[in-house]
Amino acid sequence: MHRPSVPEADGWRHAPARWVAGAFDFLLGGPRVGGMLADRLSAWARRPRPSDVRRHAEVRYVVMDSETSGLDLARDHLIALGAIAIERGRVALGDAFAAVLRQDAASAHANILIHGIGGTAQRGGREPPEALIAFLEYAGKDPLVAWRADFDRTVLVRACREILGIDPRLVFIDLAWLLPALFRGTSCDSLDDWLAHFGIDAGARHDAVGDAWATAQLALVAFDAAGRAGMRTPRDLVAMQKAQAWLGTRR
Repeated sequence: MHRPSVPEADGWRHAPARWVAGAFDFLLGGPRVGGMLADRLSAWARRPRPSDVRRHAEVRYVVMDSETSGLDLARDHLIALGAIAIERGRVALGDAFAAVLRQDAASAHANILIHGIGGTAQRGGREPPEALIAFLEYAGKDPLVAWRADFDRTVLVRACREILGIDPRLVFIDLAWLLPALFRGTSCDSLDDWLAHFGIDAGARHDAVGDAWATAQLALVAFDAAGRAGMRTPRDLVAMQKAQAWLGTRR
């Protein structure tokens, strides 16, 4: 992530990573959209990445969730994206995003029972390139927060690679790593476990926006606890989750 305090040294330190990323983009063949979509994607790509050393209350976090046609990350499709922002230490109810991506064929009935997006809604969704670019525009390059973020990262990045021809290289913060580290000794395993543990009313669940709303409330709890523990910036959270991943302590 961008470290404005020592730009020259940071540039040298991250030069190999940028070279690899550039080579990967070359192998993808570049953007696969044209016209206004290409202009919008280019404008998003030019956006600067916000500093990762601001305090939590100064950061816009984008809490996201995704719905897919199944759990096979190599084959199943991204069906919907939902997100809501946290700004100034509060969930910003007016700063939200929701999109169903148009599918050539609806997912299986059992899958529809999980996310509630019926066949008509799937076939009538937004064109995938436009929906993905709209999400990138909404998220900007702010940190993305999710529950079990590996899943959301994988499906989002795969969709961007296959549909847009880019790797967005977004920063993800995974509450499934952070919460067990911040609240040791709990026996919570799932998002519902953690919501119940803190007495959070989840409201509507099992759609992308509903799950993002529930996750955002948990994120506020995590950010408050992290701040009291001396971890006051996005950089601190990323470092903590890397340490937790190395220790293998996610529940």
